[in-house]
Amino acid sequence: MADDNAFMSEEDRMAAEWAAALEEAKPTETAVAAPAPASAAPQFANFSAPGADGAPPVNDLNMILDIPVQLTVELGRTRIPIKNILQLAQGSVVELDTLAGEPMDVLVNGYLIAQGEVVVVNEKFGIRLTDIVTPSERMRRLSRL
Repeated sequence: MADDNAFMSEEDRMAAEWAAALEEAKPTETAVAAPAPASAAPQFANFSAPGADGAPPVNDLNMILDIPVQLTVELGRTRIPIKNILQLAQGSVVELDTLAGEPMDVLVNGYLIAQGEVVVVNEKFGIRLTDIVTPSERMRRLSRL
């Protein structure tokens, strides 16, 4: 039970960090939208969303917790010509740009979220996270794209 409380506090901490990062990323100017034509009103009469009545929006992370994402651990990269790729055979060694002992990148849907080191657990490879990219840094990196 104590582990559940520790997990919840970590979840609350992450939710607060995400909320702060999203707040930082909000544009300073807001665009003015033209009102919808009267003919469109009946189509959306039953639509209601959190915050639609002027109240602040509800930050409910539970809505997205079951969405699957692609988690990738990147050992390293290299650029080689196609002719070298065609010459690869069993036993070939491809040199990567990462040095031995450097942390590996952990990406979610192609975006860096953490770095870590390789571990072996029950004869399977895993990664021990050593550095987490803060939500505000992730938002900064996304805004540069």
